[in-house]
Amino acid sequence: MRDEMPDPTQIAIFAKAPVAGYAKTRLIPLLGRQGAADLQALLVRRTVETATQSALRPISLWCTPDQSHGLFASLSQEFPIATHQQIGSDLGARMLNAFEALTPKGPVILIGTDCPALAAEHLVHCASALRDGADAAFIPAEDGGYALIGLERPVPQLFEDMPWGTSEVMSRTRERLRELRLDVFEAHEIWDIDTPADFLRAQTAGLVDGPPSEASEP
Repeated sequence: MRDEMPDPTQIAIFAKAPVAGYAKTRLIPLLGRQGAADLQALLVRRTVETATQSALRPISLWCTPDQSHGLFASLSQEFPIATHQQIGSDLGARMLNAFEALTPKGPVILIGTDCPALAAEHLVHCASALRDGADAAFIPAEDGGYALIGLERPVPQLFEDMPWGTSEVMSRTRERLRELRLDVFEAHEIWDIDTPADFLRAQTAGLVDGPPSEASEP
Protein backbone atom coordinates (compact mmCIF):
# COMPACT_ATOMS: atom_id res chain seq x y z
CA MET A 1 0.00 0.00 0.00
CA ARG A 2 1.35 3.44 -0.86
CA ASP A 3 2.61 5.65 1.93
CA GLU A 4 -0.04 7.89 3.41
CA MET A 5 -0.11 10.49 6.12
CA PRO A 6 -1.52 8.94 9.31
CA ASP A 7 -5.20 9.63 9.93
CA PRO A 8 -5.78 10.63 13.57
CA THR A 9 -8.82 8.35 13.79
CA GLN A 10 -8.06 5.53 16.19
CA ILE A 11 -8.90 1.85 15.71
CA ALA A 12 -9.85 -0.35 18.65
CA ILE A 13 -9.99 -4.08 17.91
CA PHE A 14 -11.99 -6.25 20.32
CA ALA A 15 -10.59 -9.78 20.39
CA LYS A 16 -11.32 -12.95 22.31
CA ALA A 17 -8.32 -15.14 23.16
CA PRO A 18 -8.10 -18.19 20.84
CA VAL A 19 -8.50 -20.76 23.61
CA ALA A 20 -10.02 -24.16 22.83
CA GLY A 21 -13.55 -24.35 24.23
CA TYR A 22 -13.69 -20.58 24.78
CA ALA A 23 -13.49 -19.09 21.30
CA LYS A 24 -15.95 -19.63 18.45
CA THR A 25 -18.02 -22.12 20.45
CA ARG A 26 -20.84 -22.24 17.89
CA LEU A 27 -18.35 -23.65 15.39
CA ILE A 28 -17.09 -26.46 17.61
CA PRO A 29 -19.56 -29.01 16.13
CA LEU A 30 -18.03 -28.33 12.70
CA LEU A 31 -14.40 -27.62 13.52
CA GLY A 32 -13.75 -29.20 16.90
CA ARG A 33 -12.55 -27.26 19.95
CA GLN A 34 -9.02 -26.69 18.72
CA GLY A 35 -10.14 -26.04 15.16
CA ALA A 36 -12.48 -23.30 16.36
CA ALA A 37 -9.65 -21.78 18.43
CA ASP A 38 -7.31 -21.92 15.44
CA LEU A 39 -9.91 -20.11 13.36
CA GLN A 40 -10.18 -17.43 16.03
CA ALA A 41 -6.40 -16.94 15.95
CA LEU A 42 -6.51 -16.56 12.17
CA LEU A 43 -9.35 -14.04 12.37
CA VAL A 44 -7.62 -11.95 15.04
CA ARG A 45 -4.40 -11.79 13.03
CA ARG A 46 -6.25 -10.95 9.82
CA THR A 47 -8.13 -8.14 11.54
CA VAL A 48 -4.91 -6.63 12.88
CA GLU A 49 -3.34 -6.86 9.42
CA THR A 50 -6.37 -5.15 7.89
CA ALA A 51 -6.22 -2.33 10.42
CA THR A 52 -2.52 -1.74 9.82
CA GLN A 53 -3.12 -1.59 6.05
CA SER A 54 -5.12 1.59 6.62
CA ALA A 55 -3.60 4.94 7.50
CA LEU A 56 -5.65 5.15 10.69
CA ARG A 57 -3.55 5.45 13.83
CA PRO A 58 -3.08 4.55 16.61
CA ILE A 59 -4.36 0.98 16.70
CA SER A 60 -5.12 -0.85 19.93
CA LEU A 61 -6.08 -4.46 20.66
CA TRP A 62 -8.59 -4.96 23.48
CA CYS A 63 -8.31 -8.50 24.80
CA THR A 64 -10.59 -10.83 26.74
CA PRO A 65 -10.47 -12.50 29.19
CA ASP A 66 -7.07 -10.80 29.58
CA GLN A 67 -3.84 -10.03 27.70
CA SER A 68 -1.95 -13.17 28.69
CA HIS A 69 -2.42 -15.26 25.54
CA GLY A 70 0.74 -15.63 23.47
CA LEU A 71 -1.01 -14.49 20.30
CA PHE A 72 -1.64 -11.06 21.78
CA ALA A 73 1.99 -10.67 22.84
CA SER A 74 3.18 -11.80 19.42
CA LEU A 75 0.94 -9.36 17.59
CA SER A 76 1.99 -6.45 19.80
CA GLN A 77 5.62 -7.14 18.88
CA GLU A 78 4.97 -7.67 15.18
CA PHE A 79 2.64 -4.74 14.59
CA PRO A 80 2.44 -1.13 15.85
CA ILE A 81 -0.36 -1.82 18.32
CA ALA A 82 -0.92 -1.50 22.05
CA THR A 83 -2.84 -4.13 24.02
CA HIS A 84 -5.43 -3.55 26.74
CA GLN A 85 -7.73 -5.76 28.75
CA GLN A 86 -11.45 -5.38 28.16
CA ILE A 87 -13.15 -4.12 31.32
CA GLY A 88 -16.87 -4.29 32.05
CA SER A 89 -19.71 -6.56 33.08
CA ASP A 90 -20.99 -7.15 29.54
CA LEU A 91 -20.04 -6.34 25.96
CA GLY A 92 -21.71 -2.93 26.06
CA ALA A 93 -19.88 -1.90 29.21
CA ARG A 94 -16.58 -3.08 27.76
CA MET A 95 -17.11 -1.17 24.53
CA LEU A 96 -18.12 1.99 26.36
CA ASN A 97 -15.04 1.70 28.55
CA ALA A 98 -12.83 1.61 25.45
CA PHE A 99 -14.52 4.66 23.94
CA GLU A 100 -14.21 6.57 27.20
CA ALA A 101 -10.51 5.72 27.38
CA LEU A 102 -9.70 6.61 23.78
CA THR A 103 -11.99 9.40 22.53
CA PRO A 104 -10.25 12.17 24.53
CA LYS A 105 -7.48 11.76 21.93
CA GLY A 106 -9.81 11.76 18.91
CA PRO A 107 -12.50 9.77 17.07
CA VAL A 108 -12.49 5.99 17.50
CA ILE A 109 -13.54 3.14 15.22
CA LEU A 110 -14.20 -0.10 17.09
CA ILE A 111 -14.31 -3.44 15.30
CA GLY A 112 -14.44 -7.10 16.24
CA THR A 113 -12.59 -9.96 14.59
CA ASP A 114 -15.46 -11.95 13.05
CA CYS A 115 -15.61 -10.28 9.61
CA PRO A 116 -12.89 -11.53 7.25
CA ALA A 117 -14.50 -9.55 4.43
CA LEU A 118 -13.83 -6.28 6.28
CA ALA A 119 -11.22 -4.30 4.34
CA ALA A 120 -9.07 -1.27 5.07
CA GLU A 121 -11.31 0.72 2.74
CA HIS A 122 -14.27 0.15 5.07
CA LEU A 123 -12.29 1.64 7.94
CA VAL A 124 -11.15 4.61 5.88
CA HIS A 125 -14.67 5.43 4.65
CA CYS A 126 -16.08 5.41 8.17
CA ALA A 127 -13.19 7.51 9.47
CA SER A 128 -13.81 10.00 6.69
CA ALA A 129 -17.47 10.26 7.70
CA LEU A 130 -16.49 11.04 11.28
CA ARG A 131 -13.99 13.61 10.05
CA ASP A 132 -16.69 15.23 7.93
CA GLY A 133 -18.93 15.78 10.94
CA ALA A 134 -20.87 12.57 11.59
CA ASP A 135 -21.44 11.81 15.25
CA ALA A 136 -21.37 8.08 14.59
CA ALA A 137 -20.52 5.60 11.83
CA PHE A 138 -21.68 2.01 11.45
CA ILE A 139 -21.28 -1.03 9.26
CA PRO A 140 -24.30 -3.26 9.92
CA ALA A 141 -23.92 -7.04 9.88
CA GLU A 142 -26.28 -9.33 7.99
CA ASP A 143 -27.18 -11.12 11.23
CA GLY A 144 -28.71 -7.98 12.71
CA GLY A 145 -25.71 -6.75 14.67
CA TYR A 146 -22.93 -4.50 13.46
CA ALA A 147 -19.35 -5.08 12.39
CA LEU A 148 -18.10 -1.57 13.09
CA ILE A 149 -19.05 1.35 15.28
CA GLY A 150 -17.29 4.68 15.11
CA LEU A 151 -17.86 7.55 17.52
CA GLU A 152 -16.31 10.97 18.02
CA ARG A 153 -17.36 10.90 21.68
CA PRO A 154 -18.79 8.28 24.06
CA VAL A 155 -22.55 7.75 23.81
CA PRO A 156 -23.56 5.57 26.80
CA GLN A 157 -27.14 5.10 25.56
CA LEU A 158 -25.86 2.99 22.65
CA PHE A 159 -24.41 0.39 25.01
CA GLU A 160 -26.87 0.11 27.88
CA ASP A 161 -29.56 -2.61 28.07
CA MET A 162 -28.79 -3.85 24.57
CA PRO A 163 -29.65 -7.46 23.58
CA TRP A 164 -26.10 -8.33 22.54
CA GLY A 165 -25.72 -11.38 20.35
CA THR A 166 -29.23 -11.12 18.90
CA SER A 167 -30.67 -9.94 15.58
CA GLU A 168 -32.12 -6.85 17.28
CA VAL A 169 -28.87 -5.02 18.05
CA MET A 170 -28.67 -2.81 14.96
CA SER A 171 -32.38 -2.00 14.88
CA ARG A 172 -32.34 -1.04 18.57
CA THR A 173 -29.21 1.02 17.97
CA ARG A 174 -30.90 2.90 15.12
CA GLU A 175 -33.85 3.69 17.38
CA ARG A 176 -31.57 5.18 20.00
CA LEU A 177 -29.61 7.14 17.42
CA ARG A 178 -32.87 8.69 16.22
CA GLU A 179 -33.94 9.48 19.78
CA LEU A 180 -30.60 11.19 20.38
CA ARG A 181 -30.83 13.03 17.04
CA LEU A 182 -27.30 12.11 16.12
CA ASP A 183 -25.84 12.54 12.65
CA VAL A 184 -25.07 9.00 11.52
CA PHE A 185 -23.16 7.50 8.59
CA GLU A 186 -24.18 3.93 7.78
CA ALA A 187 -22.30 1.85 5.20
CA HIS A 188 -23.54 -1.21 3.35
CA GLU A 189 -23.93 -4.27 5.54
CA ILE A 190 -21.31 -6.98 5.73
CA TRP A 191 -21.34 -10.60 6.92
CA ASP A 192 -19.41 -12.26 9.69
CA ILE A 193 -18.50 -15.78 10.82
CA ASP A 194 -20.57 -17.06 13.71
CA THR A 195 -22.24 -20.25 12.51
CA PRO A 196 -21.24 -23.31 10.47
CA ALA A 197 -23.10 -21.82 7.48
CA ASP A 198 -21.06 -18.63 7.83
CA PHE A 199 -17.86 -20.65 7.94
CA LEU A 200 -18.77 -22.55 4.78
CA ARG A 201 -19.56 -19.24 3.08
CA ALA A 202 -16.12 -17.93 4.03
CA GLN A 203 -14.53 -21.14 2.83
CA THR A 204 -16.28 -20.83 -0.53
CA ALA A 205 -15.06 -17.24 -0.79
CA GLY A 206 -11.50 -18.40 -0.15
CA LEU A 207 -11.22 -16.48 3.12
CA VAL A 208 -10.59 -19.54 5.35
CA ASP A 209 -9.37 -23.10 4.91
CA GLY A 210 -11.56 -26.17 5.27
CA PRO A 211 -12.26 -27.92 8.58
CA PRO A 212 -9.16 -29.55 10.11
CA SER A 213 -8.81 -33.31 10.37
CA GLU A 214 -9.75 -33.29 14.07
CA ALA A 215 -13.08 -31.54 13.42
CA SER A 216 -15.04 -34.55 14.67
CA GLU A 217 -13.42 -34.42 18.10
CA PRO A 218 -15.63 -33.18 20.99
